[in-house]
Amino acid sequence: MFRRLVLPAFVSLFVAALPTAYAQSTTSSRPDTATLDRYIGQYRNVNEPEIVLSVFHDGNHLAIESARSPHQNLVAESASRFTIRETPLHLEFITDAGKITGVQRKGGSSEVLYERVGDQPVPNHFRPYSRQEAMIPMRDGVKLHAIILRPADARGPLPFIMQRTPYGVDESNSDYINSRYTELAQSGYIFVMEDIRGRYKSEGQFVMMRPIAPHHDPKSADPKQIDETTDTYDTVAWLIKNIPGNSGRVGVVGVSYPGFLAAEAGIDPHPAVKAISPQAPMTDVWIGDDFFHNGAFRQTYGYDYVLGMESSKEATFTKLNEDAYTYFLDAGSFAAAGKKSGTTDLPTWKAFLDHPPYDEFWRSRAVQPHLTEVTVPTLEVGGWWDQEDMWGPQAEYAALEPHDSQHEVFLVLGPWNHGEWARTTRHLGVVDFGAATGDQFREQIEAPFFAHYLKDQPGFTLEDTASFQTGTNRWMRYGHWPPKDVTERNLYLGSNGTLSFDKPATDNAFTKYVSDPANPVEYRKRPIEATYAPTGSGWFMWLVEDQTPYSQRKDVATWTTPVLDHDLTVTGDVVADLHAATSGTDGDWVVKLIDVYPSDPALGKMSGYQLMIVDEIFRGRYRESYEHPEAIPANRVEEYKYSLHGADHVFVKGHRIMVQVQSSWFPLYDRNPQTFVPNIMTAAPGDYKSAEERIYADSHIELPVAE
Repeated sequence: MFRRLVLPAFVSLFVAALPTAYAQSTTSSRPDTATLDRYIGQYRNVNEPEIVLSVFHDGNHLAIESARSPHQNLVAESASRFTIRETPLHLEFITDAGKITGVQRKGGSSEVLYERVGDQPVPNHFRPYSRQEAMIPMRDGVKLHAIILRPADARGPLPFIMQRTPYGVDESNSDYINSRYTELAQSGYIFVMEDIRGRYKSEGQFVMMRPIAPHHDPKSADPKQIDETTDTYDTVAWLIKNIPGNSGRVGVVGVSYPGFLAAEAGIDPHPAVKAISPQAPMTDVWIGDDFFHNGAFRQTYGYDYVLGMESSKEATFTKLNEDAYTYFLDAGSFAAAGKKSGTTDLPTWKAFLDHPPYDEFWRSRAVQPHLTEVTVPTLEVGGWWDQEDMWGPQAEYAALEPHDSQHEVFLVLGPWNHGEWARTTRHLGVVDFGAATGDQFREQIEAPFFAHYLKDQPGFTLEDTASFQTGTNRWMRYGHWPPKDVTERNLYLGSNGTLSFDKPATDNAFTKYVSDPANPVEYRKRPIEATYAPTGSGWFMWLVEDQTPYSQRKDVATWTTPVLDHDLTVTGDVVADLHAATSGTDGDWVVKLIDVYPSDPALGKMSGYQLMIVDEIFRGRYRESYEHPEAIPANRVEEYKYSLHGADHVFVKGHRIMVQVQSSWFPLYDRNPQTFVPNIMTAAPGDYKSAEERIYADSHIELPVAE
C-alpha cells in the first residue's frame, strides 16, 4: 500500500509497481494433466537469484509459492499462460526445443524472467497461525484494537513480538506474518499487531507523533497522563495477564512511524519488555526526519503525508493528477497550496503554518531528548538511502550509546531505502549490491537479536555496529559508530571546479551561480508524482537517481576530483563546512557528495553514473539558532556547517569524487524566497527574488577517511 507500511513479501514480490486494475480471464479452456505436469519445478529470478518460485500441480490446476510468498492458485488462460488469482499478474511459460526452460512474469509494463533450475518444487514451510481480535483497555478507558496470532503448532510458552501502527492491522493473518516476518515467524512467537489510538478500529483521538506526557510513573492511573509509552505499557500488561501460553517476555519492532512507537516502548517500559528494534524511526521531524531538515520544510512530503493521515481515520493517500513541480510552483507558498487543495483544517498542516521554527511544539514530539538511559536492549536499523527517516536511527543510537554500560545498544546501517531490509533484493534502483542484504540482516542479526533476548538462545554476535560498506559491497562490524580509527580530512571546493585535499592558496576566490525561485532545481526526474502514487512513484528511489542532469544546470555548482589512483574509504559522519555569501537576505544550501563512475560500456547502466552518497539541506536563516531565525546580511560571507550524516563508502580506484552545491531542491523542499520574511510558508509572490550565491574556496567537506 504505502512505503511506511512495509508490504508483505508476497505482495512486493508479485504486485509492486503494477496497475491496480486488471481484467480477469474468462477463458474456459484448461490444459490437460500432462501439460500441467511439465511446468512443475523451481524457477529462479534472473535478476534476483535469491527469489525462487516453486510451481505445484494441485488437482486440476497449478499453484505457486516461494520461501516468502504463500501458496497461490493459478488460473489458466491458455496452455502456457496463467493468471495469479486476484492479481494483475500473468505467467507465461517458455519452451525451447520442447523443454520448459523458464517463465516470464508480466504485469503492466513490468516483465521479470525466471529460469528453470529444478524439477521438484520446494514448499515454503509456512507455520500455521491462529488469529484472534481483542479490544484492549487503556488507563483512561479508551480501547485499542489488536490482532493476536499464535503458532497453531507450538508447544509451551512463547514470547510476544508486537508492532503498534497507525496504518491498520486488519490484513494481519497467518500468510502476512509468514511473508513479512519470515524468519521470526518460523522461529515461533505470539505476534500482536495493534492499531494506535484514534486509528482504524481503535478508540480515542489520533495525534501525530503524540508528545510524551510529563509522567514518571507509567503505572499512574491519571487519565490525563497518556501517550504512546503508557499505551504500550497498558497493552503489554493486558497481554501478559490475558493471553494464555505466553512466557512473560515482549519484543517490540516497527519501521518508520511504528519505529517511533517501538522507540517509545523503551521509555518507562513495562518490565516484560525485554527487547526493542526501532527501524527507520521517526525521531525528530524538525531536525532531520520527515517534515523538516535543518529548518527546510519538506513541502510535498508534509502535504501528501498529512493529507493521507489526518483527513480520515484510515489512510487515504491520494493521487495528484499533475506534476507536483508544476502544482506547487503555480500555487506559490505552502499556505497557498493548502487553499488550492480545498483542505486547510488538518491539525499538522496548521502546525506547519503556526510553528515554522524549532519551538516547543516540535521539541515536545522529539524522542532523542528522552533517551537518557538504556532501559531495554535496543537494535536500531537504518538505510543509507532512506528517503524518509535516515537521520532517526543514527540520532537515537548517538543519544543512547553514552549510557550503554551493559553493551545493549546496537546499530545496523545498510544499502537500503525506507524499510527495504524487509524485502528480498540485491538492488536499489539500478545499483547492484551483489547480495540480498535484507535477507542477510534478518537472518543473521534481527532474528538472533530477538531470539537471544526473548528466548535466551545463542547466536547473536553483534558487538555494536554492523555496516554494509558500499563501493566494496561487504558487511563491516565496528565496536562503535562512528569508528574512532579514522582521520578527518578536508576536501576543498576550489574556485575552478576542482576538488582537492590541498587547501587553496587564497580564501578570496569563489564559485558563483544565480538561484532563481521561478526556476528551482528539481529534486528528482519529472513528472513528479504524488509521494505515494499508486504506481510508478519515483519517491522510493530518488536518492539513488543519477545526478548527471543536475551537473549540467547553471544554478548547480560542481566540483570534481581527478580520476582516483587508489581506493578512498570514507567511514563516519560527513560534514559540510561552507563559507558562502548571498545577495539575498535568506537562502538554502544543498550539498551532495557524489561517486562518479567511469564511462565504460562494460558497466551498463552504471557507466558514467553519478551516485549520491550523502546529501543534506540547510536553511540559512537558522545558522545561529533553530529557535530564532535571522536574516542573512546580504553579500557577507557566513559559515554554514552541518552534517551530511553517516557514510561507509569506498570511492574505488578509477572513479571520481564530486560535490554539488545548489540552493533549491524542489518541490520536496519549499522554495526559499531569498528575501527574509517572517514565515516562508505564507510568503507572497513578490517576496521571491533571484540571488547570486558565492561559495568561497576555503569551503570544504570534512571526510572521515579510514587509512
